Amino acid sequence: MLWVKTFHIVFIASWFAGLFYLPRIYVNLAQQTDTSVQATLIGMARRLYRFTTMLAIVAVILGMWLYLGYGIGVGPGNGWMHAKLFFVLLIIGYHHACGVMLRKFEQGKNTRSHKFYRWFNEVPVLLLLVVVALVVVKPF
Repeated sequence: MLWVKTFHIVFIASWFAGLFYLPRIYVNLAQQTDTSVQATLIGMARRLYRFTTMLAIVAVILGMWLYLGYGIGVGPGNGWMHAKLFFVLLIIGYHHACGVMLRKFEQGKNTRSHKFYRWFNEVPVLLLLVVVALVVVKPF
């Protein structure tokens, strides 16, 4: 089980690296007017999103393996796990939102400013902080 936990942590870290960088590409896309540069950035975002999605799938599968293998999350004193799973769902939703935004950029239908994407880029930092705090501190 320790190997599963090790790989889970590595895939989570890798997934979040993508979630930290993808909105930064969106910031640049929202500011860019040169179509050739836009095409390059969209290509980068597309490849990053595809790769990040694969990392997310493996991270979630390993997380489910750990959840079922350790049998945690059931009974008193495991409220932290329920909260963590809720935030994991929010992270998956954030990942999905990144994909929706990418499709809008690909279709030339983005209506949001670079300032929006700068703020949007901070969301995964907060989500990761909450999840790590729940796992380490186990406050309830």
